[in-house]
Amino acid sequence: MPSPWVLSAFWFGTAFLWLMLLTIYMPAHVVGFMGEGNKGTYLGLLNAIGAAIALVVPPLVGAHSDRTGRRLPYLRLGVGVNLAGLTVMGAAVALLAGSAGFWIYVLGFVLVQLGNNYATAPYSALIPQLVPPEQRGRYSGAMGTLQALGQLLGAAAGIAIGSHYGVSLPFVLMGLLLLGAAVVTLRGVVERAEQVAPTAPGQVMSWRELFAHAPFRWVFITRVLFALGQYSVQPFLQYYAGDVLRQKDPVMSSSLMLACIVVASIISAVLGGRLSDRIGRKPVIYFAGTVMTVMALLLLAAPSFAVALVLAFCFGLGFGAFTSVDWALGADAMPSKSSYARDMGIWHVAFVAPQFVNLPMGGLLDWGNRQGENFGYVLVFGSAALFFLLGVVLVRNVPESNRHGSAGQG
Repeated sequence: MPSPWVLSAFWFGTAFLWLMLLTIYMPAHVVGFMGEGNKGTYLGLLNAIGAAIALVVPPLVGAHSDRTGRRLPYLRLGVGVNLAGLTVMGAAVALLAGSAGFWIYVLGFVLVQLGNNYATAPYSALIPQLVPPEQRGRYSGAMGTLQALGQLLGAAAGIAIGSHYGVSLPFVLMGLLLLGAAVVTLRGVVERAEQVAPTAPGQVMSWRELFAHAPFRWVFITRVLFALGQYSVQPFLQYYAGDVLRQKDPVMSSSLMLACIVVASIISAVLGGRLSDRIGRKPVIYFAGTVMTVMALLLLAAPSFAVALVLAFCFGLGFGAFTSVDWALGADAMPSKSSYARDMGIWHVAFVAPQFVNLPMGGLLDWGNRQGENFGYVLVFGSAALFFLLGVVLVRNVPESNRHGSAGQG
């Protein structure tokens, strides 16, 4: 069995990519292409396009991976397409302007989403496939830690680069980190025939049977709610720093807030995964969701940027704990060993389909701000807190598995 750090290395590169792209540079690029007046709407549209791709690709590619009995070839091809998309996006920012440049930028983003989702759907099956239930908390904790480290490095890069050193450097860094992390996993994980047997006809549960399986159904629903809370706020954090906190350099300021979130999440991710192997997954989720709910509301009333940084750190404690346990809870909920990649691909939809909320939230942000100064942020952050709270309440319905994988009420 591979090291948890090698197995999860690709998540490090993916986390670096998505934090830099979605949270730091894409909001700034949208303003550069389309102006301030409709920035929320166009950013929401861009993320909704990505969510549509992420909704369709993982289940289809995951099912194909189960039929072929392979995981790593999909990772190789997906990374190649992802890198091509970053190249197109970087060229659009460097060479074009206005709506024409924006739509070329969108084309590059589509390639990034296609490639990354093509890679991660089969890759997501490796933890439930290779790791026994009693060790999944430790492996999920390592995955959460590497994701947080990738995000921290992304935030640090955003602080260091800011709007300086040319528009191409962020895309070069994203490509290099993604490729390097993929190489570590590809070289360190060995696929064996007895580990990944091709799926025989008739072995795969139907989608109806899958969602009739109570652990999977409730894990999926609660994961959607937490993701809705995350994506209600995350894309607009940079705009919040400029409009609400009155920061002169929103890129730098939002990067500092993200760094606080990620540092805290590293601390709680290391502890959360191991703790969940001892006391169960759900108590950790209860703590995490409650903290995220409260912090989302308090950020609306932050009297200064310094206080906002403290609140961001506290939010990160909850987010890291949630991330460290979330993957283990999902792996425990998989009902069939014969279709891990297909089922994890469907579960992956719960991560990414909620990005659709960016479109209505972006419109809500612009509409609310036209009604009153920063009222749009009250609506958006309040919605995020409500989603987090619902996730905390409903996760109690998940029948948690014990250390040996048998079902039991938690």
